[in-house]
Amino acid sequence: MATRTREKARAREENRDKRPSATLRYLRMSPTKVRLILDEIRGKKVSEAAAILALSDKAAATPILKLLDSAVANAENNLGMNSDELYVAEIYANQGPTLKRIRPRAMGRATRIRKRTSHVTIILDEIEK
Repeated sequence: MATRTREKARAREENRDKRPSATLRYLRMSPTKVRLILDEIRGKKVSEAAAILALSDKAAATPILKLLDSAVANAENNLGMNSDELYVAEIYANQGPTLKRIRPRAMGRATRIRKRTSHVTIILDEIEK
């Protein structure tokens, strides 16, 4: 039984993605709003994506810029990659848990307010020469 577990662990390690990545969880912003920014930087070089995020007036740009910087730091420190040769290979936002709140309405009624959260993942890769 233990040997099978070791084999599975070894197979998982071999199949694991070797590209640098970073994840931002529980971002207090709707995934729909976050995806507007993500679509602008997908496939761009890291320096170009950082410039787009720095100049954007959307609220989601600031946390995504920090996430991009974190992914670049992971690439440089953990994998020894050069940041000038990196580009945004994959970036996506999934829905996180929704906080449910109540707003009082007329005649004693109440309506639900949904405060949505996002999980954002960025995966970088080296430019093929």
